[in-house]
Amino acid sequence: MSALPPLRLGVNIDHVATVRNARGGALPDPLRAAAIAAAAGADGITAHLREDRRHIVDADIDGLMRELKIPLNLEMAATPEMLAIALRHQPHAACIVPEKREERTTEGGLDAAGQHNQLKPLVARLRDAGIRVSLFIEADSRQLEAAVALGAPVVELHTGSYCEAEGEAQKAELLRLQKAAALCAKFGLECHAGHGLSYADVGPVAAIPQVRELNIGHFLIGEAIFVGLDAAIREMRRLMDQARAGIAA
Repeated sequence: MSALPPLRLGVNIDHVATVRNARGGALPDPLRAAAIAAAAGADGITAHLREDRRHIVDADIDGLMRELKIPLNLEMAATPEMLAIALRHQPHAACIVPEKREERTTEGGLDAAGQHNQLKPLVARLRDAGIRVSLFIEADSRQLEAAVALGAPVVELHTGSYCEAEGEAQKAELLRLQKAAALCAKFGLECHAGHGLSYADVGPVAAIPQVRELNIGHFLIGEAIFVGLDAAIREMRRLMDQARAGIAA
C-alpha cells in the first residue's frame, strides 16, 4: 500500500483559558500551553473565541497571532463580529462552528445545509482573504454536499457521538464517520475530525485513511493535570501515528 499523508494534530487550548478565567488573573497562560504543544509535536493550535468569551478572549488571539510559530485555527460562530475579527487577524484557518450561550461545549455539528444563505457570503469573505475555511459538521451526506455548495474546502467531522457511544453503537458511529470520510474524498473535500477524542478512542478515527487532521483539546488539558501537557500530547501523537502506521502496513 502506498504511504498515507501524515495525520496532523491540532491542539485546542480553550480549557487552559477556562482554568485561568475561573479565578481571574493571567495564569495559567494559554500562550504558554500553545508553545508547549508546538514543542511536543502539535501541528497547529485551535482556539475558539466564543461570543461570551467564556474561555479564550481577544487578547489571547492577539498573542497567538503575534507569538505562535505553528498555524492557528480560529474556531468561530458565523456572525459579523467573528468575521471581522478573523479578517483583521488573518489566521491560517477558520473553522465555523455552531454556538449557543446555554451549552457547556459545542453540542453538535453546524447545519450547513439549512444555513446556506447565511454561510455563503461569510465563507466567500474568508476564502477571499486567504484563510482556509472549514465547517464543523455531522458525518452526514447532506451536510457534506452543503459544504461543497458553499465552497468550503475543508470539513471537520463531529466525533462526539462516536466518543460517547459504547459497544455496537460505537461501531455504528465509527462506520458513519468512515463513510463520510470516503464521501469527502469523492467530493474533493479535505477531511478533519474532532470533539471528545481520548487515548481510548482516537485509534480507529486516526486509522480512517481520508482523515488528514484531528483536533483534540479537553482530554489533553485534563490529562495534563496528571502527567503534564508535553507528555499528554506526545502520547496522543504516538497513538495517532501507531494507528496510521497500522493501515499503511
